[in-house]
Amino acid sequence: MDWVEDAVEVIDQTMLPGALRVLRLTTVADVVAAIDRLAVRGAPALGVVGGFGVALAHRESAGDSAQLQALLGDLENARPTAVNLSLMVRRVAEFAPQGFGAVLEAALEVRDQEIAASRKMATRGADFAAQLVDGRPMTVMTICNTGALAAVEGGTALAVAEELHRRGLLEEVVALETRPLLQGARLTTWELARMGAPHRLIVDSAAASVLARGFVDVVLTGADRIAANADTANKIGTYGLALAAADAGVPFVVVAPESTIDLGTTSGASIPIEDRGAREVVSYPREGTAPPETKAINPAFDVTRADLITAIVTERRVVNLSEGATLTGEPEATPLR
Repeated sequence: MDWVEDAVEVIDQTMLPGALRVLRLTTVADVVAAIDRLAVRGAPALGVVGGFGVALAHRESAGDSAQLQALLGDLENARPTAVNLSLMVRRVAEFAPQGFGAVLEAALEVRDQEIAASRKMATRGADFAAQLVDGRPMTVMTICNTGALAAVEGGTALAVAEELHRRGLLEEVVALETRPLLQGARLTTWELARMGAPHRLIVDSAAASVLARGFVDVVLTGADRIAANADTANKIGTYGLALAAADAGVPFVVVAPESTIDLGTTSGASIPIEDRGAREVVSYPREGTAPPETKAINPAFDVTRADLITAIVTERRVVNLSEGATLTGEPEATPLR
């Protein structure tokens, strides 16, 4: 993802792994549509595309403050659970009075900060994971997609796996397919193959059994929002994975940038959970998966309680919850400029 010749360019994640297609987003409506249909997704990536969206909004509004605010509202509300999107829209929008150049500069700085954060999370996460298994090669389990597609470069949890691979400490990655849209099967395995990392794919319902049989050393996940008490919202299925890991005695580690920590949200009970409607459940990957008129419940995220999380790794720190550490007192993100 990047700003290229007055537009935002992103990989269309809905086309992978079959085709590598780059989208050019030239309006706020383009950005919102891309977010809505998950052409761009992943908390860090949403923050970056939101920042670039502010630049598009500033250009579209042409000095009309009311129109600008309406466009910013469209961006912020495109996905309610992931805090990075609204946070970065607001941060970049602070520069609107200084003109388009200042807005774009701020958006580019958000991009650069996320890239730097990915590199630091990879190092900290790999160091911590190695400590958990006394420095031996390990098998990692993960859900959804937390690699470069979900960020700009590197990623979060998958960046840790990639760093372990570089160090010769990765036995393999066990990736959940991630229902209903198969981000694990379509995207994570694609990224793992490109990095040459050993991996196998499992259906979501096999995760508890695989953990209980002792095949996995550590579970690594990302996060879309982390509450002040360390309850964590992530892709639907993460909560069940955490319960299974706890039962099997496998460490459960969340890897996410500081910008994902929302100290204004007291607990997971206050995190809004997006429901994406029935279509993804009853007609994916093909029409007629379920009988016509079948109703569905389709929450895109769930909340994992802090007591099920071993540690939270960010670009700045490792918060070892299992040893009583807390999130309180740290800033949400590095200020721009």
